[in-house]
Amino acid sequence: MATVVESNPKQETTPQSATPLAAEPELFAAEIEMEKKSSNWFPILFIAALVVVVGGTIYYFVKGAKDKLTTPVATATLTQILQAQGPATVSFQSGKIDKPVAPHYELLAKAGVITLNNPKAGATATVTLTGPGETLLGNIDGVQKGKTPTGATKYQVPLAERKLVSVDKVAMLKPHLAQVEYTWQWKANRLGQEFDASGSLVKSFSTWDRATLIKSYGADFYSAAPAKSSIVLQEGDNGGWKPYTE
Repeated sequence: MATVVESNPKQETTPQSATPLAAEPELFAAEIEMEKKSSNWFPILFIAALVVVVGGTIYYFVKGAKDKLTTPVATATLTQILQAQGPATVSFQSGKIDKPVAPHYELLAKAGVITLNNPKAGATATVTLTGPGETLLGNIDGVQKGKTPTGATKYQVPLAERKLVSVDKVAMLKPHLAQVEYTWQWKANRLGQEFDASGSLVKSFSTWDRATLIKSYGADFYSAAPAKSSIVLQEGDNGGWKPYTE
């Protein structure tokens, strides 16, 4: 006969342990820590941006202080500027001139460059280039020669060039901007010497004609003493210097 075993009422089934939930204080602490880490980037970025701005400003002024205009560079720059201005010139024609001749034709005739046929009798004059005149023009660089619609020969002849004598002072007004004081002088060629306003040929004209020769026909005081002048130069992006324009 089977034996019936009675269960012990005192023995109870042990319940399974449940995963404990994270404590709320720990969650808040983690969130606060994350916020602290993210908020720490802002001052770092701000400081980095400030360093870039300040460093760039310092670099600009330090570089500008180093990039001063030196006398050799100023000399080369002014030489190029004076050359770019071009020479003083005189223009005339040979052949028939269907209008009263201007005073520079008479000056060219007195200099032996041309002959004038009947320049005062009427509105038409015949201009002929002389042999010595042709030789003279052949020895001058830059003479331009062409034809007019009426078949006359036209000439444009250089008389004098501006030459740099010296650079006297270079003063930096601010970074990349300098004021240069310099001395320059005319250098006249053989024909330019005849167009010297202080020379005997130009002085032989009336006061009115002398003024006209100086104003319109290339005469100038080419034998005058060197002249003082000044110019403001600006440094370009390529490191070269050029006249400053506002």
